[in-house]
Amino acid sequence: MYTEKTFALPSLEGITPESVAAHLGLYAGYVKNLNTLLASKETLVGGDTYALAEVTRRLAFEYDGARLHELYFMQWEGGSTPLTTGGALDAASTLAQALTKQFGSVENWEKQFRAVGMMRGIGWAILYFDNEAQMFHHAWIDQHHQGLLANADIILVLDIWEHAFVAQFGTAGRGAYIDAFFKNLNWSVMEKRFV
Repeated sequence: MYTEKTFALPSLEGITPESVAAHLGLYAGYVKNLNTLLASKETLVGGDTYALAEVTRRLAFEYDGARLHELYFMQWEGGSTPLTTGGALDAASTLAQALTKQFGSVENWEKQFRAVGMMRGIGWAILYFDNEAQMFHHAWIDQHHQGLLANADIILVLDIWEHAFVAQFGTAGRGAYIDAFFKNLNWSVMEKRFV
């Protein structure tokens, strides 16, 4: 069984405590649903194969929903670090140097990543690093479990489902939400994921 994690979140610039609390409640639902599906899956083995197939497919949605939210909230833990300067990634960090090598500059990378976050639809914008090819990829993930890049390491996770921003920023406020998201990042978390 999975246990709901707690996060040491500082006061976030531009994102209200009410918005964070509602979002954490949604995350708790993913963990609860994941445990419910795991329990029901055990009872279906050797029985109704159609029901087992549906529970197994749904399991990926709930599992990835829980895990992606954990990665998302962990990015804000601890507040600013030596790797941040006003919310920006320090150009001397290993991650910044690797992003610059591929994208020309951290600013070019961020512009491209933000563009993925601004795409029409709901889902996740994710920065991956493929160790085998030694390159970064931006991906748009629908429905938590559709579009994940197998065997690539997740470096940065941006939740673009309505629950992440609409209540506070409105339906047209995606850009303002992404601005607030970037202002609060603890880049040492992403640096550890990369290194």
